[in-house]
Amino acid sequence: MFQTTRRRLALWYTTVTAVLLLLFASGFYLYVRETLIERIDDTLNHVVEVVGRSLVIEPVNPHSEGGALRVNVEASFRDNAATGEDDHIDLEWFSPTGDLLWSTLSEPLQIPLHLDSKGETVRMVRGASGTLRAAGTQDVEIQGRSVTNPTDREPLTTNNQALKTVSSPDSLILRQVTQRVEVGRQVLGYLRVSHPWFEVTKPVRQLVLDLSLGIGLMLAAVAAIGWFLSGLAMEPVRESYQRLKQFTADASHELRSPIAIIQTNVQVALTDPDPDPQTQQQHLKVVERLTRRLGRLVDDLLFLARQDSGIVQAHRVSVALDGLLRDVIEEQQTLAEEKGIQLGFSLAEPAAKSVSNSTTAIQGEASGASSPFSITAIAPPQLTQETWSTLHADRDQLARLFTNLVGNALQYTPSGGMVLVKLQSLKRSSNALLQVSVSDTGIGIPPEALPRLFDRFYRVDQARTQASTVGSGLGLAIAQAIVENHQGQLHIDSVLAQGTTVTVTLPQRDDG
Repeated sequence: MFQTTRRRLALWYTTVTAVLLLLFASGFYLYVRETLIERIDDTLNHVVEVVGRSLVIEPVNPHSEGGALRVNVEASFRDNAATGEDDHIDLEWFSPTGDLLWSTLSEPLQIPLHLDSKGETVRMVRGASGTLRAAGTQDVEIQGRSVTNPTDREPLTTNNQALKTVSSPDSLILRQVTQRVEVGRQVLGYLRVSHPWFEVTKPVRQLVLDLSLGIGLMLAAVAAIGWFLSGLAMEPVRESYQRLKQFTADASHELRSPIAIIQTNVQVALTDPDPDPQTQQQHLKVVERLTRRLGRLVDDLLFLARQDSGIVQAHRVSVALDGLLRDVIEEQQTLAEEKGIQLGFSLAEPAAKSVSNSTTAIQGEASGASSPFSITAIAPPQLTQETWSTLHADRDQLARLFTNLVGNALQYTPSGGMVLVKLQSLKRSSNALLQVSVSDTGIGIPPEALPRLFDRFYRVDQARTQASTVGSGLGLAIAQAIVENHQGQLHIDSVLAQGTTVTVTLPQRDDG
């Protein structure tokens, strides 16, 4: 599924890029081609202008004044042949009646005379007689009128449309400009200037070759980059899908086991023909216990789902964190006594002039004994004793956070061990922070398991997980979500077979 989506993304990247490149290349090709044609037309018009100024005009009858004029062809074009040949520009001079009088071409062009000062493309083919002539009507369409009336003052119609070409080895394409030369109202003749079309086709063909090669290489590069980028784009989707798949499998497993046990107990109770009240009560207790477990699991899943969707609204109030921790420890005291675990609370209160530590043990810290739970805290002296442990937070979420942490510490600490909760105030830059650490002397966590502790439904000891009915593997995930809601930090340090310390750092000032 992901490979197919990745291929489609890469194909879309390449296709869109190819379309854009083709549009750019087409526009660039047309721009260069039109620029070359305009440059040739400008050159031809410039030649016409220069030749027109160099024409030698004289009267037909030197002895009469105001008579007809004519162009002295020999004197006018004597110095133009060499120049035209060097510049690959050919000149043709026609009489007012359209007859060819002078040309720099080696053989005359058998094409009609058309006025066109903007340029005209003409294809010449070699006929059966061996002379160059304009392509026939089946090959080229030329509209216009030949010059037959020397007194005609109306401009001749021209056709600037690109001409249809024929496939012939003896073909020649020319770019031509034709202008009428007149003095006053008298037409002296017509000047046609021709330029070889290969001056356009040669660079244009090279441009097409270069553009094709460049587009091909660029599309190959875009295809490779598109494949790489689509892989990067699909990676978060793949990870999210795998997490969702694992989450669904784990949730199904967590729900299946208690539901199966509930169903079994109910079936046993219903099939007993002579139910014993004490046995029935035992079955109901099992069902009630598993129902509570399912309720906690559903609550945890609902909390995480709301957290992921961003609809969890924290009700922030001023919370005295030391009082909240005392309440949590008091609630967990019964469980600690049942397991024979010492549960203590250490409070590092700031002093006005010097740093001092005040320790309140709720149960069992031996006086004078060295303890791994010693506290070293530097409290900001500007805070008073009444306000130093107060922060703006959601009390219910914090109670759930520290209940989970203390409960985990008690669950994984053997009998005779110790769990200590510490509260102290820190100062970092301009931020006032409260730090709570929950330390135990339990079984510890292997180093390779630390990165996965916050994964949902993840528990280190799978064998113990199957035997335990306490917890669902969501406690640390919920704890992390609550800490993130309060812009805090959660950190875990653990040494296998020695104990674990979970440290929560919360800002006192609400920046959210």
